[in-house]
Amino acid sequence: MRILAAGSFRTAWRPLMACFQAQERQGISCDFAPAGLLRERIEKGEPCDFFASANLAHLHALLNAGRALLVAPFTTNRLCLCVRADLVRAGDDWLALLTRLALRIGTSTAGCDPSGDYTQLLFSQMGEAGERVRERAVALVGGRETLAIPPGRLAAEWLINNDYTDIFIGYASYAPRLREVATLKIIAIPEPYNPVAQYAFACLSERGKPFSDFLLSPQAVTILRQHGFR
Repeated sequence: MRILAAGSFRTAWRPLMACFQAQERQGISCDFAPAGLLRERIEKGEPCDFFASANLAHLHALLNAGRALLVAPFTTNRLCLCVRADLVRAGDDWLALLTRLALRIGTSTAGCDPSGDYTQLLFSQMGEAGERVRERAVALVGGRETLAIPPGRLAAEWLINNDYTDIFIGYASYAPRLREVATLKIIAIPEPYNPVAQYAFACLSERGKPFSDFLLSPQAVTILRQHGFR
């Protein structure tokens, strides 16, 4: 079975595979990348049995084109701020940090990576302040020609500790691992500003159906919650 999955899904991948293959002894290969770029690869004919994305539009495009057997949601995520710890002052919250003009803001790439799309939605939901933040934000990863994160590194940690940015807006599912880095501070974004990232999958062939069923099982739900998903 050939799987293409959003890069943020990678954090939970090993335990999910261990649980699935204990039930279904099926050979699997998987590639992780920004979901928008993966959809383009599928549309160009790359073999794929199962595709997981944080953007329902990518999946429905495949379904409407007759490339998918079914589409179903299976988990959600949120955004958070990862900030260089020595720049956080007493009393700072998410809005104070994003609107401080001296701080650089990094994001993923809208259109290519759903994390970037949700970040743009965050800016819109912030109103006038968000428009000013949008003007300062720079897409650093997740695009066709953006920075390549070294294998095994988290984007926020690598970008901040290598001085590409002061703040990175990314998925909250990474927060448990990022909190272990002494040079970083995780700041929550409250509702109603914080958009809900809806993860769903497209089953593209009969070979993908067992994994589709597994992702909706109680065992998979437990594993995803343990890795920061909702």
